[in-house]
Amino acid sequence: MDAASAVDQDRLWDRLMQMARIGAIAGDGVNRACLTPLDREARRLLIGWARAIGCAVSVDDAANLWLRRAGTDPDAAPDLAPDLAPDLAPVVTGSHMDTQPQGGRFDGIYGVLAGLEALSALHDAGIVPRRPIEVVAWTNEEGGRFAPGCMGSMAWSGHKPLAAFAEVRDPDGVRFADALAEHLAEEADIPRRALGGRPHAYLEAHIEQGPRLEREEKAIGVVTGIQGSRWFTVTLRGETAHAGTTPLGLRRDAVQDMVRAIAALNALMADPADVLRFTVGRITVSPNTSNSVADRAAFTIDFRHPDPAVLAARGDAVAGVVQAAVRDAEVSVEETFHARPVAFDPLVVGAVQAAADGLGLATLPMPSGAFHDAQFAVPVCPTGMLFVPCRRGISHNPAEWSEPAQLADGARVLARALTAMAG
Repeated sequence: MDAASAVDQDRLWDRLMQMARIGAIAGDGVNRACLTPLDREARRLLIGWARAIGCAVSVDDAANLWLRRAGTDPDAAPDLAPDLAPDLAPVVTGSHMDTQPQGGRFDGIYGVLAGLEALSALHDAGIVPRRPIEVVAWTNEEGGRFAPGCMGSMAWSGHKPLAAFAEVRDPDGVRFADALAEHLAEEADIPRRALGGRPHAYLEAHIEQGPRLEREEKAIGVVTGIQGSRWFTVTLRGETAHAGTTPLGLRRDAVQDMVRAIAALNALMADPADVLRFTVGRITVSPNTSNSVADRAAFTIDFRHPDPAVLAARGDAVAGVVQAAVRDAEVSVEETFHARPVAFDPLVVGAVQAAADGLGLATLPMPSGAFHDAQFAVPVCPTGMLFVPCRRGISHNPAEWSEPAQLADGARVLARALTAMAG
């Protein structure tokens, strides 16, 4: 009996549905923001399942949650110190537990629970690889409450220091540092570990969030890399005036300048090949009344491309294009997130391909259009991802759906790949 054959489809599905009830919203969706009581409730449920199969549980300074199944090597230290010899390092898998405000039941949490299912399968089959295997639930991948996303994995990998996020505020004005301190105080009973480390390998399972696997009737996406992302916030400051009495020529209308800026950005980001991704996702306006000229408008930019040259050139042009388009308002452009395109390591990509081939599952090599925590593990250790199909490619939406059998196939590939890399 190997780890793949011990994967229990019903157990995995039941755990997914139990998690989905924590933060459930209409339409079978989930709204479970990071560092909230709902987040902590979900983490406690996960911890209970992990401890039931003998896993050690710990949390680091970024509130990343770690579940560890020991290997046979008695010298494999549990703290993942950066100076560990490579032959003692664990194999790590995981994803995130937070959702978008109108999220679904599988984004992120599938990778965590597929990792736990792999550990459960190893437990049931009595298999103990030489290396430890760890499941991590990263903090704030979505960026739905605190932007940008992937704060936990960025802090862990050294991409950005944890202190760099301290003053980020959520829509209610709560500082990230304060929410994190409250959360860690609530989890003070969980052993603390060092932030950082150097695993032997990292492999993340995820729903595709796109339509290719379903359209091409493939069971597993063997992910080859992740396209780059740059996020910006544009803020325009004008002057409030009466909508009925102030002539248009005398106004400093922040909304009208915002429209001019977005139109200019659409021209900058035009791509006949439809490879580039440009999104204005969040807009705020003040005073936001129907009969007043707006004195303030702000909007976010999400720009992505797989070519680092395109990502650099057009991203660097954003501020100048906005400044040139604005007529009356003062404007500032702040870049809030920048992740270069990455290619995944052949060690991990090959392990996924071999596992899927061994199980007779049809595969599709493919890049990821969405960014994931795996992007920030690339400089630290050999890294890869696997995708499973999702219906019509819908994600960040209550209608998000994957079949139980598809999710179980992904967990089987994950379990076999992890076991192989763990020796």
